[in-house]
Amino acid sequence: MKSKRVWLTLIVLAIAGAVFWNLEQQRGRPPQVTFARVARESISSLVSTNGKVEPVESGVARAERSGAVKKILVQRGQRVEIGQTLVELDSSDAQAELKTAEARQAAIRAEMQVLSQGGRAADRAVIDTAIDKAKLELKIAQDQYASSVRLRDKKAGTEIEVRTAKEAVDRAQAQIQALQQQRASLVTPSDHSGAEARLDEAKTAAQLAEARIRMSVVRSPIAGTVYQFDLKPGAYLSAGDLVASIGRLDHVHVKVYVDEPDLGRVMKGMPVTITWDALPGRQWKGTVDRTPNEIVTMGARQVGEVTCNIENPDMDLLPGTNVNAVIVSETVENAVTIPKEAVRREQGKTGVYVLEGDHIRWRTITQGVNNTTRTQVKELKDGDAVALPSEKPLKDGALVEPVLQ
Repeated sequence: MKSKRVWLTLIVLAIAGAVFWNLEQQRGRPPQVTFARVARESISSLVSTNGKVEPVESGVARAERSGAVKKILVQRGQRVEIGQTLVELDSSDAQAELKTAEARQAAIRAEMQVLSQGGRAADRAVIDTAIDKAKLELKIAQDQYASSVRLRDKKAGTEIEVRTAKEAVDRAQAQIQALQQQRASLVTPSDHSGAEARLDEAKTAAQLAEARIRMSVVRSPIAGTVYQFDLKPGAYLSAGDLVASIGRLDHVHVKVYVDEPDLGRVMKGMPVTITWDALPGRQWKGTVDRTPNEIVTMGARQVGEVTCNIENPDMDLLPGTNVNAVIVSETVENAVTIPKEAVRREQGKTGVYVLEGDHIRWRTITQGVNNTTRTQVKELKDGDAVALPSEKPLKDGALVEPVLQ
């Protein structure tokens, strides 16, 4: 047992000695530092943000009257011409009103035709027959009166006979006058004006029904592509409800929200690339069209709304879509670049640690164009290696154990 304890003690001492020797070795070794070589490449200064698609020219079709959707003649994504029918609403009530109004017009016109002819033919015929009979009776009475006057003058007749004959003539004339007044009273001015008023009312009713029928047809206000349309047959619409949105989509506007610090890097004409998460792998190209005149608040951001013209030849980039945008503000060809994480700020100066043999040297730099991962520098040359972030602090002239990426 004693020998076993001795052996265990020796083993522990050996391990402790090895650890101590290793620590001493580590304490004497320079720190390992990872370095990256400078590279020559084309580098672009990018402004990455988000935006929203808007049509360059658009119009909305709305229901002009209330009613149920009877017929749908378009679908989302369809190309339409100005005035093309999109939807038809149920107009059976207006059709019935139109038929009723047209029937009333026909009846009133027939009545007015009768009035223009002096009344109904049967009524006129009865009175005309009575007038003819009265005229005949008047002729007979006049002949008898003339005969009685001659006989009286010849002393062959009496004054009583003359008066009696004259009264017969007066009665016949009075009867004819009464019949003529009766004939004239078949149609009065009020009959004409009343009929005309009723005809106007029927015409107005017909016009209103026709207008309702026309309003039952919803047409496209412009030529373009239907990009918003969700109606189903039988859906009920109220006057003013949105039916469809139509726009020109061969190219679109994208309103890009650029953070205030980056606005100074954005100018009209700069290239823009648009991507949409719903269509991975697709890109749409365009240019900056308008820069903002003011800063607006968007959530926690202060942004300027930059308008971009984007080509959309397949018309699959739809208005209202939230997209990603990258604006190329500047590009430098054959530039010397380094990783952005190699850049340090020490004692108020910007610089990097450059590897010289097995030592590092502080080099002040001026940054040029940069993107999300790399930055252009002018003070370095081909072959230079710069230190990347390290757990241990670095200082000018320090001995290091370089590890090149």
